[in-house]
Amino acid sequence: MNLDDKSLFLDAMEDVQPLKRHSDVHWQPVRNARTRQQVDTLQLDNFLTTGFLDIVPLATPLEFKREGLQTGVLDKLRQGKYSQQASLDLRKQTVEQCRQSLFAFLLQAEQDNLRNILIIHGKGKEEGSHANIIRSYLARWLTEFDDVQAFCSALPHHGGSGACYVALRKSAAAKQENWERHAKRSR
Repeated sequence: MNLDDKSLFLDAMEDVQPLKRHSDVHWQPVRNARTRQQVDTLQLDNFLTTGFLDIVPLATPLEFKREGLQTGVLDKLRQGKYSQQASLDLRKQTVEQCRQSLFAFLLQAEQDNLRNILIIHGKGKEEGSHANIIRSYLARWLTEFDDVQAFCSALPHHGGSGACYVALRKSAAAKQENWERHAKRSR
């Protein structure tokens, strides 16, 4: 490698940052990101329920769509056509830790105006395995959040049956921004 090649490479790699290896939450910068504010979860009651649980059979893929949401949105979500703006890894956590992590994560995602996220819950080989218990709770908890519009099992390269894509409701600010962008185009 000569000096010119090395300087070209270093210039190209200037803004690249190494991946963190052991982090449970991964945030990707949003295109027009505002200053990220931390959600104070101590002031908000975690309404995600525990207790009696209907176990979702392993052969049943996770899937949910709010009434009124277009079927095409769920189809695109299922095909992995929306880029994931953040992810949460729930593996190797207790049910209560998962409940707390998910609650804080979804509140932060809402505050950051994220639309599409990935939640990794792990794969269970038996109906009563810990991963399938978490998966079953996750299916319940996601429906308890009004901002969750749809969710479904992820594609194999994102974790397959051990993860799910989640589509969140567009914020009022994002709706306004979208309206303004399209209004400018039609002029």
